[in-house]
Formats: sequence, structure tokens, C-alpha cells
Amino acid sequence: MEQPDVILIGAGIMSATLGVFLKELQPDCIIEIYERLDQPALESSDAWNNAGTGHSAYCELNYTPLVDGKIDTKKAVHIAEQFQLSRQFWSYLIDNNKLPSPDNFIHSVPHLSFVWGDENVAFLQKRYEALVKNPLFSTMQFSTDVDQLKAWMPLVMQDRNEDKKFAATYMPLGTDVNFGALTRNLFAYLETLDGITIHYNHEVKKIKQKKDNTWQLKVKDIVTGEKTKRKTKTVFIGAGGGSLLLLEKADIKEGEGYGGFPVSGQWLKCTNETIIAQHKVKVYGKATVGSPPMSVPHLDTRIINGKKELLFGPFAGFSTKFLKNGSYLDLIKSLEFDNIIPMLSAGWHNLPLTKYLVEQVMQSDEERIEALKEYFPNAKLDDWQLLEAGQRVQIIKKDKELGGILEFGTEVITTSDGSLACLLGASPGASTAVAIMLEIVPKCFAKEMQSETWITKMKQIIPSFGYSLNDNPALCQAVIKKTSKTLNLEK
Repeated sequence: MEQPDVILIGAGIMSATLGVFLKELQPDCIIEIYERLDQPALESSDAWNNAGTGHSAYCELNYTPLVDGKIDTKKAVHIAEQFQLSRQFWSYLIDNNKLPSPDNFIHSVPHLSFVWGDENVAFLQKRYEALVKNPLFSTMQFSTDVDQLKAWMPLVMQDRNEDKKFAATYMPLGTDVNFGALTRNLFAYLETLDGITIHYNHEVKKIKQKKDNTWQLKVKDIVTGEKTKRKTKTVFIGAGGGSLLLLEKADIKEGEGYGGFPVSGQWLKCTNETIIAQHKVKVYGKATVGSPPMSVPHLDTRIINGKKELLFGPFAGFSTKFLKNGSYLDLIKSLEFDNIIPMLSAGWHNLPLTKYLVEQVMQSDEERIEALKEYFPNAKLDDWQLLEAGQRVQIIKKDKELGGILEFGTEVITTSDGSLACLLGASPGASTAVAIMLEIVPKCFAKEMQSETWITKMKQIIPSFGYSLNDNPALCQAVIKKTSKTLNLEK
């Protein structure tokens, strides 16, 4: 069997995106992909395990913290721009008949942020005034008018005390993305190309860099038990919660000190079609104090496998698994000499989070419905069922002052020679997969990215490549208009 140029570990949205990028930039690139499950996108990329907001920072209030009385918009603007990169990538593939109809994976669903109480309303208005000046958020609307709020989200405003103060922002550019369907479409395209081999039911057991700087992987066929060795110049670890354990096996200097804190999730899924039909938006609120960002409450219209769904949550929980289909020993296996102090320190400094998770685990069905009633006052237990959501592993890393800190986000770790890259973390994750690959490709293929061929092709795939949409309003509007048309989002 011919030695591959690149090995991708994990068959989720990250590996799918990188694989397509590399084959577009260099069609003769030989790639092998290894996935421990029997299909792609069964973990974090799956629609039921993923928020599906196309995390574009339109409605997620945790991306715009209040700092010294002012709204810090940097993270929201950065994420919004990253999502526009994803839209350009998908549009390019559709225009070139490399993806099927966009209706298979993306739909127009407005994003709303909803709050109540004087302090929260004042915060939301400040947020709106800070963001609407930016070309990425120029279509955002703000209102405290009850009639307008009822028009935007009738289910949420049913039987509200109109003497109370409510406010919402409305973002018509919002979308719902089924990243599971998108991932499967990307893998279906990859399978049509020469030089692509995808191995399902295969688990990478060892990763070691040889003296010639190539990487040797020991891979086990889970079905037959057969073990093989594969050698390659470049490795990408995009295995969701399983990435940390694989990074530790690679034993690279850049990965020292990293740990992981697993957080599980659950959804309330509506089973009443009449209620589902009344809600046509995504409504996000403010997270409970001490809760992780992935637990920001939202009443969420979804389109999953062609069917409209309504979800509320997610409710957080704790499991020592790093993957939904992982092992309860994952957390213990991740403990190493260089990450024990950061993990203990991060745990000590995040006791409120631990308390919050314990409370979430202990919640009854009635308590979950009470939480739902803050966003749907007329909710009844009989109309909802509890579903398991995905498993996330939040990053723990060394810190000079605190010993270790817990971070909510994504982080790319690469070796100094660019021969191995690993993606750790969670939200915003899937929606910024293209931006992440635009970071990885120049690091892992530095020489190739200097060539005119790669640069020209990259500009074809991403028309805004090399420019900031935030600083170029005309280009920003042109990109949004073009991708909205291609992705059937002109509503």
C-alpha cells in the first residue's frame, strides 16, 4: 500500500474540511482517514450532538462580555467573520457541483437574543449599539416593544406579564446548520476522488515521530483485531473529545501541560407538532452564573434530516468519557505528570462550575420544564422528551499565575516543523472549521502555501482570502449577498 502524504484522524467536520481543502489545493495529494466508528459524523458533528446555530455570534451573549462598562465585541466580530469563511467555502463547493443542494444541510433561521429585567435589557441595548456599527452585524434589529417581540417569537411571548421589561435583538442572517449532513456530504465527495482512502472501524493506538521526522501510526481494525503500521509526513488529529488522548500519545513538546475537562449535555425535544410549527427562530438567553458557555439556554428551531424540530437546552452534566461513544476511563487515562498540576489547579479555581454540574445532574424532569418555562411559559412536561446530546472536552492548560486554567473555545496545537496538528476544545467548533483549516494549512504546508498555484486556488475557494470583512464593508456585503444566493438563504 502506497505511503500517504497526510493522515487524518477522526471522520468529523474538521477532517472532512481539511481533506477537501488539501485535494482542492493539490489534487494528487494522497490522504488516509481513520475513524473508530462505522460512519462519519457520529460524535460532535452529529446534528443531535451539535447546537447547529452556525455559531456566528449573532445571538450568543457570552461572546460579548461587559468589560469596565463597555461591550467587548472582539470575539463576536472574530467568530462572525470566521463563519463567513465557512459560507464561502460551502458556496464554492456547491457552485462547482461538489456538494448537493444546500437545502440538505443549511437553512435560513433568524437568531434572537432575549432578556428580561432592567439590567439585562440595558446590557442587550449596549450590545446592539456596539455591534450594529459593524458591517457583519449591520442588519441586526433591537426592540423592547411587546408587539414586535410577539411577532418575532410568538411562542416565547405567550402569556407574559406585559408590565415587565423585555428586550430582544433579531438577526435575519441567522442560519441552522446540520453539520452531520454536511460532513457526510463532504466525505461522499472525498470518496469519489483518487488518492483518498477512508478506514472506518479503525482506531489509532500509537503515534510516534521517527528520526527522519515522519510519523508512524499503529492502527487497529476494531472488527478483525488486525494491527497495521502506517507512515506519513503529516498528521492531523481532529477526533473531537478523543483528540487529547491522541495528542498525549504523540508526545510532542507543544502538547505538554494540556488537560481536559469533560462536559456532557442533554436536550429537551418537543414532540408536539403544533408547538413546533409556531416557533421559527433560534432564541438564546444569558447563561446561569457559573455555567459553561455550552450551557447557554436556547429554544432552538432545527431542521434535521429534512424535518423541523424544536429543542431546548442544553442541560449540562458530567461524565468521565471524552466521547459519547468513549470509555469511562478516558479522564483517568488523560492524567500525566505534566498536566496533573494544571488540572488540579483549574478544578480548584472552578468550584462553582463543579457545583453547577452537580446541580444539573440532579435535576428532575419537572425542574427542567421550569427552566424551559422561562423561554416558553406554557410548556408542559407531556410535550417534551429528554435526549442525550454530545460530549465536549474543555481545554485545561498551564498558567504561570494560577497553575492551570480552564478555557472554553478551540485551540490548534502544531509542532514546530508543521508535521502534526491537533485540534482541542469545543464551541464554536464546527462553524469555524474553515477558519481553523486556514490556520492549519499555512503551518503544516508552509512551503506549498508560498506557491502562486496554492494562493490563486485559495482565493478561488475563499474570495475574501487575505482581507478582513470587518474592515471592508463593501466586500463584506458582496460576500454575504453571493453566499446567501448560492446557499438558498435569500429570505
